[in-house]
Amino acid sequence: MERRRTRGKVAVVGVGSVGAATAFSLMGSGVTSELVLVDIDEEKAEGERMDLSHGAYFTPPVDISTGGYEDCWDADVVVVTAGTNQRPGESRLDLLERNAGIFEEMIPQITEGLADDSILLVVTNPVDVLSYVSWAVSDLPAARVIGSGTVLDTSRFRYVLSRECDVDPKNVHGYVVGEHGDSEVLLWSSTNVAGVPYETYAESHCGGLSATDREAIGEEVREAAYEIIERKGATNYAIALATTEIVETILRDENSILTVSTHLEGEYGIEDVYASVPCVVNRDGIRNVVEHDLPEAEQEALEASANVLAENLADLDYRE
Repeated sequence: MERRRTRGKVAVVGVGSVGAATAFSLMGSGVTSELVLVDIDEEKAEGERMDLSHGAYFTPPVDISTGGYEDCWDADVVVVTAGTNQRPGESRLDLLERNAGIFEEMIPQITEGLADDSILLVVTNPVDVLSYVSWAVSDLPAARVIGSGTVLDTSRFRYVLSRECDVDPKNVHGYVVGEHGDSEVLLWSSTNVAGVPYETYAESHCGGLSATDREAIGEEVREAAYEIIERKGATNYAIALATTEIVETILRDENSILTVSTHLEGEYGIEDVYASVPCVVNRDGIRNVVEHDLPEAEQEALEASANVLAENLADLDYRE
């Protein structure tokens, strides 16, 4: 059915701490001309709309409204942050049983009238498994169902490395792949500073990089969310910025490479799971996966991470 499309319309489904922070980040980015907030708590959504709208003087123009699932149908990107929160001491995969049921009911309502070129961006944890669930119950092409994946973890990795060597994080290049969670894999083999292998740069400029250093950095990256949740109850600002980065990449058709969660069909030797790997992202969603020639240890770790996700998917009975 023909629809009049609004260029740069983004729907945010779920306006809890992550959804509200994402809406705030998107509003300031200037990438969207229309923002619709959807939540089962309509009063909460309206309160967030009012609060955001009162800052209109300070941001690029954006029309902010509230609505229902049908108001997502003509959005360019639908960002899904709805679901229950991760509790202190709880892993992302512990959330699975609670949030899978929510998604089975919610996603078909979002996608039943979705425009043919809309992108569904899942942020709710456990994001990899819920991205698979969203794809399975939506009948959308896998390229148009994306998980926020390890975009945030990759940012955390680059931040820690930049701090250790006192350089701008933008000049540190490295990826975190696999599960957005405890089994994620830091790709040290391709990590570099301005093209110089990180280990070589560290040896010359910041005291070297020992095996103990690598372990400590990996632990800091993997444990970051748990520490934040223990201290303040939730993570929201950095994931909002990561989500905005993905949305900008889509709406501006940038063909940027991001470690989003996507459906793997043999890439990296992995079949039929959603997991994070470097992907070229544009207005059509996932253009292609970028495959690294990984050392044996990293390849095995990535496959093990994918197996963790596969085991959790098996309990949901979605895989063919």
